[in-house]
Amino acid sequence: MPVPAQGRTSPTWTVEPLQGWHLPLLDDPSFLPLQPLLQRSLLLALPEQLLTAVTSRRPAAAQVLVALQRQGLTRQQALGLIVCRRLNRSGTCWQVQHLRLALAATEGAPLAGDLLRQAIGRVKGAASWIATASSLDTPRLATLREQGFQPQRTDRLWRWQLPADRPAPAAPADLQLRPLNRRTAPLLWHLEQATCPAHLRQLQDRRIEDLLDQSRSQGWMLVDAVRNEAVAGVRWLDEHPGGGQAVELSVHPGWGHLLGNAAESLLHRIGQGGGSLWLRCEVSDGERQRWLQALGAEAHGEEVLMARSVWRRQEGQPAKRAARRIEAVLEQLQPRRRPMPTPTGPLGSLPSAPLVLR
Repeated sequence: MPVPAQGRTSPTWTVEPLQGWHLPLLDDPSFLPLQPLLQRSLLLALPEQLLTAVTSRRPAAAQVLVALQRQGLTRQQALGLIVCRRLNRSGTCWQVQHLRLALAATEGAPLAGDLLRQAIGRVKGAASWIATASSLDTPRLATLREQGFQPQRTDRLWRWQLPADRPAPAAPADLQLRPLNRRTAPLLWHLEQATCPAHLRQLQDRRIEDLLDQSRSQGWMLVDAVRNEAVAGVRWLDEHPGGGQAVELSVHPGWGHLLGNAAESLLHRIGQGGGSLWLRCEVSDGERQRWLQALGAEAHGEEVLMARSVWRRQEGQPAKRAARRIEAVLEQLQPRRRPMPTPTGPLGSLPSAPLVLR
């Protein structure tokens, strides 16, 4: 899908990268929960620029764009913002983490679409983008579809509060409980590859290092020591806006019976600090949803995972390669000559009479 041309302005607003003087303007109730994230992005911006100037590396800080509308000669108002972050070290997959509009924004759909277009156009080297939206948020889903995003799966969100009066169940005796670290990360990576659909796996383009980066090495897994493979695992994903932490629980397709005390023991391990755990479960996975409900988890709506691929127009072939192609075409257009016969015997046996070609 072609990338739209990068626009920086519209008839009524201007889109700019986040700067320090923007923070006082972002006082709308829609932006207040993101203030810590925005401040952290500004603090990381300068070191990021210095590192990028010294070494050729992908940006690690989140990309934040702000839509501003001028009011009068000096005053400006923030209408919306978008926060994007890369999902792998290579920078081929990016995620729309937040897309917020101010309550005073009257042109919601055009503004959201413009922020999405400019965010995609400003990131170089991205091959795919991922975004989520509530299944009830019709305007957001329509905006994503207009920008080329297609639904990949629908998940139901579950919130589970670790019970203080119930001890953690023991892990199965025939499996080993191992923490997530650099030595065990390949085991959990192979497990998640086996549980992720092939198309989504290709879009995310994750490596073992990406798994460690995203989880901050916080996770646990149950390992079959005989085959040396992880059959169930859980890892930290992010701080959830509703309080607590979002985690990823993976169970090998051939080990579905671990949805019980074994999986609960992993949740207790990852949530030792207390608080709530937020898990995603595909709506078609009835077995896992029944297990979460029996565990005491509460359902909190559904989210649609959407993605789009990006392809960019090539500037043209290099001069040498183009010249070789022209030579190949011209050679095919040259008239064909009949080949000269090649003698097969020794030189001394050649006849003295001239050879006549017919």
